[in-house]
Amino acid sequence: MIRRFGLFALVMLLGTVGGLRDATDRWIASTVLPSMLVETSVEMRDRHGALLRVYPVENGRTRMALRLKDVDPGFLNMLIAYEDKRFYDHNGVDLRAGLRAAVQAVTNGGIVSGGSTLTMQVARLLENSGTGRWQGKLRQIRLALALERVLGKDEILTLYLAHAPYGGAVEGLRAGTLAWFGKEPARLTLAEAALLVALPQAPETRRPDRHPQAARQARARVLQRTKAPDQARLAPVPRRMTPFPRFAPHLTDLTLREVPKTQRIDLTLDAGLQEQIQDLAARAVRGRDDRLSAAIIVADHHTGEILASVGSPAYSGADGALGFVDMTRALRSPGSTLKPFIYGIAFEQGLVHPETLINDAPTAFGRYAPQNFDGEYRGELTVRSALLQSLNIPPVVLLNELGPSRLMALLRRGGAAPVVPGGKPGLAVALGGVGITLHDLVQLYGGIANGGQVQPLIWRKDAAARQPKRIMSDVAAWQLWDILADLAPPLHIGGPRRQIAYKTGTSYGHRDAWSIGFDGQHVIGVWLGRPDGTPVPGAFGGDLAAPILFEAFGRVSEKRAPGPLPPDETLMLRTADLPAPLQRFRSRGAIFDLATDSPMVSFPPQGAVLRRGGAGIPLKLRSGKLPLTVLVNGAPVLTGLRDRETWLPLDGAGFSRISVIDARGRSAEVEIRLQ
Repeated sequence: MIRRFGLFALVMLLGTVGGLRDATDRWIASTVLPSMLVETSVEMRDRHGALLRVYPVENGRTRMALRLKDVDPGFLNMLIAYEDKRFYDHNGVDLRAGLRAAVQAVTNGGIVSGGSTLTMQVARLLENSGTGRWQGKLRQIRLALALERVLGKDEILTLYLAHAPYGGAVEGLRAGTLAWFGKEPARLTLAEAALLVALPQAPETRRPDRHPQAARQARARVLQRTKAPDQARLAPVPRRMTPFPRFAPHLTDLTLREVPKTQRIDLTLDAGLQEQIQDLAARAVRGRDDRLSAAIIVADHHTGEILASVGSPAYSGADGALGFVDMTRALRSPGSTLKPFIYGIAFEQGLVHPETLINDAPTAFGRYAPQNFDGEYRGELTVRSALLQSLNIPPVVLLNELGPSRLMALLRRGGAAPVVPGGKPGLAVALGGVGITLHDLVQLYGGIANGGQVQPLIWRKDAAARQPKRIMSDVAAWQLWDILADLAPPLHIGGPRRQIAYKTGTSYGHRDAWSIGFDGQHVIGVWLGRPDGTPVPGAFGGDLAAPILFEAFGRVSEKRAPGPLPPDETLMLRTADLPAPLQRFRSRGAIFDLATDSPMVSFPPQGAVLRRGGAGIPLKLRSGKLPLTVLVNGAPVLTGLRDRETWLPLDGAGFSRISVIDARGRSAEVEIRLQ
C-alpha cells in the first residue's frame, strides 16, 4: 500500500520534470477517451411540471439529466471544499494532495486521506474502474489529465454530478436528492448537502436506510471539515429511500412508444389528481375477486385534455387481474352505454322527442327478440322514461327505424374505432353487441357534454390541436343531458340531482360494468371487470361502477360546473302539446300493419273494470299471425296460442297489463282492473 502511494507521487512528479515533459505530453495526448455522453432517464412531467414517471437507463439505473445552474451553490462549495479544494487550479491531478496522501500513508502505515481529484473520480466513474490496484489508479491519472485538455471545469463537475452513485440503482445528484429527500437539488440544507457529499465514496456501506450510524459519521466528517454549524449534525438522516413516482404507467408507456427519443415529455395529466384516481381504482377492487380490474379516465371535455388515466389498479403481471393490460384501450362490450347515442340520432332526425310516447312491449325482429334486463315490460311510456330506466326494447325499435349503420357512422365520426363481430352491424349493437374502448366512450360522451361536438382526447401538451367533430345537433345533445342529469345518484352517495349527467351499462353475462358521466367541465368514464372476459357474478354498472364515478367527480372538484342552457330552438313541451306526429312513436310500417293483420285485443277493452269470478276472464283477440303469445304484467301466461278466443287465468285483484304478440313480433296491449 505504501509503495502504491509512492508510485502515484512519483508519476505525478515525473510529469513535471522538464526532460520527461514531452514524453508525458505524448502519453496524455494518445489517451483513448471513453464516451462522455451521459444516458439519462426519460422523464414524464404533468401539466404543472411535477414528475409523473422516470424510466431507468441501462441495468435498471436511474440517472437524471442535470444542469449545473440548477444545483444549490452551497452543495457545490461543500463538495469542492471536501473532495478537491484546488479543483479549479489543477490540471486533473493535484500534486500537493497526492504527495500529502503519500507522506501520510508512510508515516501512519495506512491511508489517512485520498489524493484523487474530482477529475480522477470522473475518470473512474466513466470507465467504472476500481481504486484498489495501482494499474487502475495510473489509468485514472492519465485519463484525468486527458479529460482536462478537452473539457472545461464545469463540464467535468457536471459529469461527476451525473455519474456519482448514491446507493442502490440511483446515480447522479438529481436522482440522489429525489431518492433520499424527495426534492430537486436546487435548495438543500447543510445536513442534506453533507450526506450527499459523503455518500458517493461508499454508497452501499453508508446508505442511511441500512447503515444509519455510518451515514451519520460520514456526514459529520464532511460537516467538520467544511466548518459547518454544529446544529446541522443533529438533523436526522433519512430512514428510507423514496421510490420514484410511477403515475399513469400505461399512458406513459404508450407515450414513450410514440416519442421514444424525447428526453422530457410534458403531459396534460395532473399528478395530484392522478394519484387520487389511482388510489380510487385500487380501493374499488380491494376485497373483491382478486382477478377483478378497473380503469378510469378523467378529461376536460372542452379541451379534450386527459387529466387522469388509470389502466388497471396494479401495474403488475403477477396478479390474476393482469395489471399490465391497459383496460382503457381494451375492446369491451359497452352494454347500455350506447343507448343515448341512438336516442340522440332519433332526436336529431325528428323521429321522437323526449316526451314522445313509445311502447315497451315484447317485440321480435326476425329471429332477434331482445328482452329487458329484468324480463318485465312497462308498456307505453315516454322516451325520457325509457332512457332513464335503460329499457332495451325502445332503443332497438328506434335503431331498427334508423339503421345500425347510422349509429356506427356516428361512433366513427366521433373518433371511435368500434369493432363488430362478423364485420356487419345488426340491431344487437344497441345493447352492446360491439367492441369499443373506455377511451373512445369517454371521448364520445364528451361530445354530448360539449353540445354535440367531440373534442378528441389528448394527453401530450405538445400535441397538435385537432378540430372538434360534430356527432349530433346541439339540441339533441342538450336533450340527452337533460334526461341523463335526472338520473338519481347512487343511494349511498346521495346528493342533489342534475349536477352530473351519467349512464351506466352492464354487458351480457356480467363481464363489464360501466359508468360514464359529465358535468359542465369534465367527463369521466369507469370500467370494472376481468381482463380475460370471464363473467363477474353480480357486477352491475349501477351498483359497481356508478359509485366510483361519483367519487371520481368528488376528487376532481367539490364544485360542479353548471350544465348547459337549452338552445333557443329546443322544443320544450309536454306530450299532449307536441305536434301530432311526435306525440306517439309509430314505426314506418305501423300504419300498414294496422290496416292489415296486426293483433288486437277485442275483449277486455282498454281500461275495463271486471269482477273476479274465480275461473279467470274471457280473452278475445283479432288479427295477428298465429301462433300468439299472451303476457300478463310482462310475464308469459299463454304461449303457442292458435285460438283467438280463450280464457285467461287471471283472478288477482288490482291492475293488470295484458299484452299479445303475434308470430311476426307485432304486439297489442290493454290495461284492466279486477275487483
